Amino acid sequence: MSKQEIDEYLNALEEPKRGTLTQLRDTIVAIVPDAEQCISYGMPAFKLRGKTIAGFAAFKNHLSYLPHSGSVIPQLADETEGYAGTKGSLHFPIDRPLPKRLVEKLVAARMAEAFGSTQ
Repeated sequence: MSKQEIDEYLNALEEPKRGTLTQLRDTIVAIVPDAEQCISYGMPAFKLRGKTIAGFAAFKNHLSYLPHSGSVIPQLADETEGYAGTKGSLHFPIDRPLPKRLVEKLVAARMAEAFGSTQ
């Protein structure tokens, strides 16, 4: 599993999905540069110290951010208001990336849950 698999996943998508998810990927890499990029459950994911801390996926009518935890999105209910989704996924438009600040908060919440801190 590698960065190349995520490249292949993204290259198989049409625009604007590819560009929007590429931007999300770049944001996650900037926030957690040490994270291993891989495919988990058939979707791009990022692992740190053996734990999956973030992921994303493309669907027909939306894109999803996946914190790989059912408690992260409910913790950030105020910040995620206005987005559709489930406890384990945040849905966003195919042509509008998630704001960097929101991604930072989602990753920080997952890392705090997984490791007891933001680093």
